[in-house]
Amino acid sequence: MLQPCATATLHAEPVQRPNVVFILADDLGWSDTTLFGTTQFYKTPNIERLAQRGMTFTRAYASSPLCSPTRSAILTGLSPARTGITTPNCHLPQVVLQASAATTGPANKMATTPKSVSRLDTKYHTLAEMFRDHGYATGHFGKWHLGAEPYSPLEHGFDVDVPHWHGPGPAGSYVAPWKFPDFDPNTPNEHLEDRMADEAVAFLESHREEPFFLNYWMFSVHAPFDAKRKLIEQYRQRVDPSDPQRCPTYAAMIESMDDAVGTLLDTLDRLQIADNTIIVFASDNGGNMYNIVKGTPPTSNAPLRGGKATMYEGGVRGPAIVVQPGVVEAGTRSDAVIQSSDFYPTLLDMLSIDAQPGQTFDGISIVPALQGKPLHRDAIFTYFPHSPPVPEWLPPAVSVHQDDWKLIRIFHGGKAGKHRYKLFHLSEDVGEQHDVSAKYPQRVERMDALIEAFLVDTQAVRPQPNSKFDPALYRPELEGVGRIQRGAAKSKRARPTAPPVAGWLPGGTCTLSLHQGTLQVISTGADPYLSYQLPEAFPQQAYALRFTMRSDSKGDGQVFWHEQDVRPAYFRDRSVRFDPIHDGEDHEYTIEFSPAHPVQGIRIDPARGGGKIRISNIRLMTASGDLVHRFKP
Repeated sequence: MLQPCATATLHAEPVQRPNVVFILADDLGWSDTTLFGTTQFYKTPNIERLAQRGMTFTRAYASSPLCSPTRSAILTGLSPARTGITTPNCHLPQVVLQASAATTGPANKMATTPKSVSRLDTKYHTLAEMFRDHGYATGHFGKWHLGAEPYSPLEHGFDVDVPHWHGPGPAGSYVAPWKFPDFDPNTPNEHLEDRMADEAVAFLESHREEPFFLNYWMFSVHAPFDAKRKLIEQYRQRVDPSDPQRCPTYAAMIESMDDAVGTLLDTLDRLQIADNTIIVFASDNGGNMYNIVKGTPPTSNAPLRGGKATMYEGGVRGPAIVVQPGVVEAGTRSDAVIQSSDFYPTLLDMLSIDAQPGQTFDGISIVPALQGKPLHRDAIFTYFPHSPPVPEWLPPAVSVHQDDWKLIRIFHGGKAGKHRYKLFHLSEDVGEQHDVSAKYPQRVERMDALIEAFLVDTQAVRPQPNSKFDPALYRPELEGVGRIQRGAAKSKRARPTAPPVAGWLPGGTCTLSLHQGTLQVISTGADPYLSYQLPEAFPQQAYALRFTMRSDSKGDGQVFWHEQDVRPAYFRDRSVRFDPIHDGEDHEYTIEFSPAHPVQGIRIDPARGGGKIRISNIRLMTASGDLVHRFKP
């Protein structure tokens, strides 16, 4: 809800207003630092050092599970539902300044997807413009992703913009040679984050005698996944195969990111201006757990569920630190719920600066929390009316956090076009494994009323019932079953996400039908799969999956099993590969596996390539040959 800017202050105004350094990491997840005790693989001593100077927030939320919407919220103090920037499409050629609704969509989708705004409109009085209006030197360094000219940082209040790049990530690579049009490396094999830190240092040195706003929005740790070779090899020696965080390349990227934080802290200390500098550190969304880097996901957000591009906690919850020496008590923690849109009104409050006449915010000042007092707010909202096909995806949705409760409304995902709901009690179920919406219908009703008031207040452009929806094509068991991407975009022209594996998801490459009692898959692309949720969880014991298959495809096959209360549902560590015979004839296959928990589902990846595949007589057996379940097509 729009909030008037508070005018209370933390302190008496000094002769010179404090400097402000805002550090935003890209795709840095909940468990990607050592702040919360969730990793022993990554090294982030400088982020720990930063935390020792200020307050760490344990319940800090991005305004969106994707980058551009969150960035717009930081600069405006407004929800993405209000600005209309709900997807990271701001590098694309089409300029869209007004979101619009759709009435139709793919026939297997119950709700439509609105068209997102693609540029941060210059009508907004941004955080940088506020600083510039009050005598601050303003500099933007790193990723922008809110539009090229005339929507670049230079049109939004920044005096300096380096490398003046509008793309979704680094141009080409982190290690030189990179491919920015007007930003060349100084040395062979120069690392981009080292260089960005050096550029930021030059800005600090140039403006040490005047108040400054340094907006250091890191490229790290967004794709492409590359890093200093020496660091990669060091981490390769420390890999524990049983640790969900075991990607040497990503760990090396984390270390370079942390080094850049250390460079800034060292410079503020050397210039003797650290005591008069506010520092904010945050992430734009959850960690990327759906790419594959040399056979391994980049990271894990455990114990949180999901990650980047999902509505679950792993998609929106991350690290955040606020430092103001002499004002915010050093080395403290807060469990207050904060969100990206809070930073603008908070900085106004901290600096005793009034908002523009009539200017209001969806965020609130978190100064009370910084003073160690309770932070009173009704709720925070996350609006994400999209459904990227990644693991743990949901159809278009909006969520509300209120105290320890979280409600997700899935637009028109229920019967007769009604909304569907998921309710979680986060203090007891931080991993969001137990939907208790059926148990607490009155709470669902109350919290959904908050959602409705939020949508009305922000004038959000909402998903609509899909007039082309065909129930015969709807596959509810595929919700949350996304594509594990085999690589990352290596050039600015590449799409940041690949098409989904299964053809029955949007943009897919295969069809599924029933042919003479057999399941028939016709694939024109790669990696078709079939998954089946069992009617109940079957006990932990040794099993054999048996089926008949004929195929003229190519490549190996793989069988996955879904273990009860284990996420992600289907993961390579819970799978067995097999070698199909692709001669167009029927062959019998027996795949043996031993789960560590009760089994809830089975998935078959019958091949890797295109072609026609028929599967029949699928049954789950015990190791001794007793029939447990026969799968009916």
